[in-house]
Amino acid sequence: MTRLKLGIIADDKPVKISIELSATLHRDLIAYAEALGRETGQPVGEPARLIVPMIERFMASDRAFAKARRTRQP
Repeated sequence: MTRLKLGIIADDKPVKISIELSATLHRDLIAYAEALGRETGQPVGEPARLIVPMIERFMASDRAFAKARRTRQP
């Protein structure tokens, strides 16, 4: 099986926000949580917990964003 991009989800104090997901994206998020639970041996619990690490991973791998952050800093 291919390794998933996310690893074990850190238990961190969250900041609450509200978002709307399409039904398709929500089903995919549930499926990803199940696959991640099988791969890591630890159930994810609430699939919404995947959203933050997914966004963090996406932003960390976005070279244009990293460049924009570097040039923006004083």
